[in-house]
Amino acid sequence: MRAAHLGSWAVLVAFGAAPLAAQTGFPTGSAEAAFEAQLIAVPDTASAELMTRVLSARPHLAGTAADRATRDYVMAQLHAWGLETWSKTYTVYMPRPLVVRAWVAPRSGAPPLELPLKEPPLLPRADSSAADVPAFSAYSGTGDTAGDVVYVNYGLMADYDTLAALGVSVRGRIVLARYGRSYRGIKAREAQARGAAGLILYSDPAEDGYVRGDVYPVGPMRPAEGVQRGSVLNDNGDPSSPTSPSLPGAHHLPEDSMPDLPRIVVIPIGYGNAQRILGLLDGPSAPTSWQGGLPFHYHVGPGPAHVRLRVVTERGAQALHDIWDTFGMVRGAVFPDQWVILGGHRDAWCPGAADNVSGAVTVLEVARAFAALARQGLHPARSVLFATWDAEEWALIGSTEWVEELEDSVRARTVAYINEDDVTNGPRFEGAASPSLKPLLRDATRGIPDPSGSGSIYDAWRAQTGDSSSLAIGDLGGGSDFSAFTDHLGVPSLTASFSGPSGVYHSMYDTYDWMARFGDPTWHEHRALSQVAAVITARLANATVLPLDYTALGEELIALVTAVDSGIVGRHWRVSTLELRLALGRLTASARAFATTRDSVLGLGLDPTRAARANGWILQVERRLTRPEGLAGRPWYRSLEFASDPDNGYSTLVFPSVNEAIRRGDLPATERELGELVTHVDLARDAVERASAALRGRAD
Repeated sequence: MRAAHLGSWAVLVAFGAAPLAAQTGFPTGSAEAAFEAQLIAVPDTASAELMTRVLSARPHLAGTAADRATRDYVMAQLHAWGLETWSKTYTVYMPRPLVVRAWVAPRSGAPPLELPLKEPPLLPRADSSAADVPAFSAYSGTGDTAGDVVYVNYGLMADYDTLAALGVSVRGRIVLARYGRSYRGIKAREAQARGAAGLILYSDPAEDGYVRGDVYPVGPMRPAEGVQRGSVLNDNGDPSSPTSPSLPGAHHLPEDSMPDLPRIVVIPIGYGNAQRILGLLDGPSAPTSWQGGLPFHYHVGPGPAHVRLRVVTERGAQALHDIWDTFGMVRGAVFPDQWVILGGHRDAWCPGAADNVSGAVTVLEVARAFAALARQGLHPARSVLFATWDAEEWALIGSTEWVEELEDSVRARTVAYINEDDVTNGPRFEGAASPSLKPLLRDATRGIPDPSGSGSIYDAWRAQTGDSSSLAIGDLGGGSDFSAFTDHLGVPSLTASFSGPSGVYHSMYDTYDWMARFGDPTWHEHRALSQVAAVITARLANATVLPLDYTALGEELIALVTAVDSGIVGRHWRVSTLELRLALGRLTASARAFATTRDSVLGLGLDPTRAARANGWILQVERRLTRPEGLAGRPWYRSLEFASDPDNGYSTLVFPSVNEAIRRGDLPATERELGELVTHVDLARDAVERASAALRGRAD
């Protein structure tokens, strides 16, 4: 028996599947379970393995011919499955390296040794093309600089305070910082702010090398030659067009006018080269917490290790390159102008089997599943858009430029964004999401078999965490393509992955071979993640009333007010968060009442017009927790719920407008921001109240 489409939000009972019981947003007796059962039967391990092999066959740096080949492959797959397909081109500033060299010598005047920066192949077969992508830091300054070396631990602000207490200055010197604890761009910013002449970044074996396990190719961890490439730009999107999309022919700022572009030289190295430098340092002993995994006691310097760094990159028009986002769509049968977006970036610093072929393959497997059902006449109620973004690795460029270009449409039409980035590295399931999507993520794992074979993903998740109540899901910080949706526009977003021991991040050893032997040898994680993403996408696309949980949002935000209280106490200010707590309490109470009303009217049968009106107000809730002018000093970030931490980059800062004012020590701004936050919380509550009224059949 075949259903033509979801009709009034429900497929006909088909394929022998039982009706879905008490699923949020669906009426009693809904046949959504039938749709999902057919959907999750499509993803398979053979398909995931084949696409991984093809897409990771060679390094595909954004904007290169190899990257363009991945675009063509993805477009061909989407078209063959019957989806509406198109691509989008942006011309962006991505200066590729022309020269990257480094030398080290003791201060005694011995001849300098040029450090080998190339990652050699470690397998008999050509599993990586190391010569294709040099070891470099994207957006490094250009120059030839030299100086005595100072070891700065992770290069955090607190680390420089420690050095100052030891009487060590980094001004005019080359700083050596290990990866970890913060985004590499923050490390570059802090080194530059303190007058360093250059920055060397390295991966310490204590983080992801032999201290953690056997190194590749024997095990999954980073070998001595492995280099973590990456961007050091502290901004999202094309830095040459910070206020507009970088369409072909658009105006581009000159380099000296680009905001947040580093001016110092930055080079990444492996811990084999780091040992050649650190082993020469004397001066004060490094604090105990600064000791890494290399086989000697660390000192901070300065010197006697003396290093010279030389970086030359493309400049001006030479540094402008085309990038390509790809799209496939299954058009909704009821609300074609409402979008559920599933995306992941396609570019990589290297072959990228984990980061991010794994995410791109997950997006494609879900697209293949929805396309298979569409060919049978089973269309979702809302449109589902499948995106692979380009140039994510440089500065989240592809997703940011697209969202900036279509800002009004994305804000008005997008129900939610689901992100897939570096998703299959081991057996441990984890996720991060906007609070309103966390219950949906948990529920979606209940019916998907865990790759271990031990029950569902939900069961294995609970067993690994020991959590007998509700499974912990993280908050979204920065560093991936959800940022343009949630941080910029207030679109609720989520991500999920399987994690495990890995040391090949951003190196030439992130290959098909690594994935086949260590990351996901059976490709069962790829299939399971595709099934979870398919279920989440389907429920968002098909629910009669959108399953965004604003009770969960209110309760979580109430608990997080303590972060504000802690900052205020630290400043010894007499400032109260009572009004914020009361406003969040009002929001939560209204959300609980909405949930009761929703379940009641769904049980009785809900008029489609009332449901559509209610859904329109539901989409406004988190939009009202943003403000058009953005955060002070960071106007691109508009969300007042969460933002990436400006002093970390990857981690999350709750209530950023308030907490950033506290960090600045600005009491009037803190009081002002608290008041404005209360206003926005009440506006969000008003949207919830209007959604409830719409369900009850009352006028807006």
